[in-house]
Amino acid sequence: MLAQQRQATILERVRAAGGVRVSELATELGVSDMTIRRDLESLHERGLLAKVHGGATVAGPGSTDEPGFRAKSVRQPAEKAAIADRAAQLVRPGAAIALSAGTTTAELARRLLDVPGLTVVTNSLPVAEIMHAGGRPDQTVVLTGGVRTPSDALVGPLAVQAVRSLHLDLLFLGVHGISERAGFTTPNLMEADTDRALVASADRLVVLADHSKWGTVGISSIVELSAAHVLVSDEGLPSEARRVLGERVGELVMVTATGAPTNRGAAE
Repeated sequence: MLAQQRQATILERVRAAGGVRVSELATELGVSDMTIRRDLESLHERGLLAKVHGGATVAGPGSTDEPGFRAKSVRQPAEKAAIADRAAQLVRPGAAIALSAGTTTAELARRLLDVPGLTVVTNSLPVAEIMHAGGRPDQTVVLTGGVRTPSDALVGPLAVQAVRSLHLDLLFLGVHGISERAGFTTPNLMEADTDRALVASADRLVVLADHSKWGTVGISSIVELSAAHVLVSDEGLPSEARRVLGERVGELVMVTATGAPTNRGAAE
């Protein structure tokens, strides 16, 4: 296959799925990882896609660009799995917790199926389905109402009203972006309102965000960085991000792709 044909195939995959991994492309196209990386570099230089660690995503997202749940699920899967493994250690039997919408919180949900007596409040359709299909009989799953977004979140006045009167032990919040200036952000205005209501309902806020979220800014801020009691991210986080977050959040917890955590920053 000629380079031009190969790159056209890569673009088709990116546009269809929202993101691709180097290893998968190399296997599918029968070439080396290095060849795929050169193809991605060429396409990136032409503005046709955006290179990320281990693969590529669609190019040029704006502050209101909101990829679908399936598109986001192919991005940083190993990092998300490690983050979810570490976050699950914070959950105790009988707790009342909330899981916001997101692919990382969905990974966390899969790790909570055997926690006895758990109550889970969520505005995420995938999270609710995971808990309903595989959870224990003594678990309670509460799904908010609301308007469905491209990322399979339920948002808006109904969702906000559903969580305002609740008192929860922990909120695990997935975010679209993290910025020193803008804090934790989302590309959906109504989702920001719903997330803020979830934050207000919980005693502790745990943000789950892989390294790719740093420097991304959605149109609406959810909360400032200092609102997070814990931020769980991965070792791909740049040194400047570690410095800023280590100073702003209550506790910065770093994990490797195999799930072994390394704590940084002051404990709460």
